[in-house]
Amino acid sequence: MLGTGVPTLLSLYVVAYAVAIGGCLLALRRAVAIDDDETRRGLVALVVSSGGWAVAQLAYLLAPTPTLQYALYLTGLIVGLTTIGGWLYFCSAYTGRAFHRNQTYRRAAVGAYLAVVAIKVTNPLHGFYFTAEVATTPFTHLAVQQGLAHWVVTGVSYSLVAVGFFMLFDQFLEADFDTRPLAALVGATALPVAFDVVEVATPSLLDLSMEPVGVAVFAVGTLYVFEDRFLSVQLSDGIDDSLIYLDEDDRVRETNDLARETFPELRGARGDPISTALPDVAAELDGGEGLLERSGAGGSRFFLVTTTEFVRARGTVGRLVMCSDVTDSERRRRELARQNDQLESFAAAMRHELFNTLQIVAGRVDLAGAELEGGDVDAARESLRTASRTADRMRRLVEDFAELARKGQTVEDTESVAFGSTVEDAWRSLGPDGLRLVREGDGQIDADPERLESLLASAFRFAAHNDASQVSVTLREDGLVVADDGEEYPELDPEAFFEYGGAVPDAEAGIALPNVRTLAEVHGWQATVDPDYAGGVKVVVSGACTDIEERSPGATLGEHGQATASVE
Repeated sequence: MLGTGVPTLLSLYVVAYAVAIGGCLLALRRAVAIDDDETRRGLVALVVSSGGWAVAQLAYLLAPTPTLQYALYLTGLIVGLTTIGGWLYFCSAYTGRAFHRNQTYRRAAVGAYLAVVAIKVTNPLHGFYFTAEVATTPFTHLAVQQGLAHWVVTGVSYSLVAVGFFMLFDQFLEADFDTRPLAALVGATALPVAFDVVEVATPSLLDLSMEPVGVAVFAVGTLYVFEDRFLSVQLSDGIDDSLIYLDEDDRVRETNDLARETFPELRGARGDPISTALPDVAAELDGGEGLLERSGAGGSRFFLVTTTEFVRARGTVGRLVMCSDVTDSERRRRELARQNDQLESFAAAMRHELFNTLQIVAGRVDLAGAELEGGDVDAARESLRTASRTADRMRRLVEDFAELARKGQTVEDTESVAFGSTVEDAWRSLGPDGLRLVREGDGQIDADPERLESLLASAFRFAAHNDASQVSVTLREDGLVVADDGEEYPELDPEAFFEYGGAVPDAEAGIALPNVRTLAEVHGWQATVDPDYAGGVKVVVSGACTDIEERSPGATLGEHGQATASVE
């Protein structure tokens, strides 16, 4: 009833409800396309019931007779009550709870709804819910005076709505996304409550509910303005991984906090193609193995890259990329693979050594028997001694293999080790004859002390068997170098030095450099032979973390381990 008086206020009401109806219709288009069935049902119910409530309120304002106004107002109360069910269903489904599936709750909700509807429908008989009479100010309308039943139902309704707020805000607080816009939109649904309070305190205002307006703002905002974040928050519930939401053109739309922390390149990358922001991740998405390796200060980290598409009625609207940190499991897998390869190498080398030893021992024993038959006792004794020495060498090799197998586990914890003293300890444990050691520089190296000493001792053992007269060891920024002045092998493949069971420079020293590589790898380092080095063999160990002392004293150690300080 547009009547006379102050049409401006009436116009504001009409515009507000018209906007609510339009917003609900607009939101309904997107709501019906939500992937999750339960979330879709809850949001559709909320939008439809709110839109129907707004229609009833608008019709009440425009109805030409008090009787029709009364009927429409009562219809609005009945339809409006259904929004509580839609709201709670949506909140429970969106946050991953199961309240909306609980049959006891559902039956209780239906029973309570029917009881309240019965009170509202019979209100013309008892007037417990509200009373109404025609008023002419500020314009002609049906003035409503709420009764006790109304305030009881309103109090219970607001309490139930607050439960929905709690579920949503709890989800937003737990989410690893920036949920402030979503929280603001949820808060918009509560603003009409403040308007209700103002209406009670201001007689010139009509007793009309503006909740449909708040619902429309929430629905349009979440489904159009912040749809990516709205969907990402729901999908990421309970996921502690890096999440990147891409649009249909593979441009970065949303990222969670962990993704920005793990991949700093994502900061400020909103709207950039994923191929520009994170080319390595893009490569895995475009047909890679799905396992991304990234190097950093703490070593390599590994991420399992997976993706899922967002499909709506209008087609694919993007995809969610999840990068799961699988560093520990991948390192264990690689360690097991390395240990398996190492054990296979050990087994092959031991088979080779055992076969050679048995041949030598059997040959020497047969030869000793023949020499005894010929009466040459001294020759027979020497043949038996050679057989014994060969068996002893095999025993030492087996012991070396057992020791290396013990030390061949990946180093979990390292410490800062004094390089100079470790070099001297390794040198003295070997006690080489006729070989001089020159240490160049000093400092600290992050390593396992025992394994580092074994690595150096193996390198020195190789030099001793390589006819060297001098071996030098140098601490560098990324590792260390051990070089001798012994035999050269210009035609030999550098990798042949690291093959167990090889005979470089001789069978007894054949496991020395393979040991060096194994003990380097357990630290995460690399060991290679420099093919361009002339004048002997140069072993380069790289990938270590060192702290070199400036102008640190070097040392020269003789064959008895006596050190003389010098500056190299």
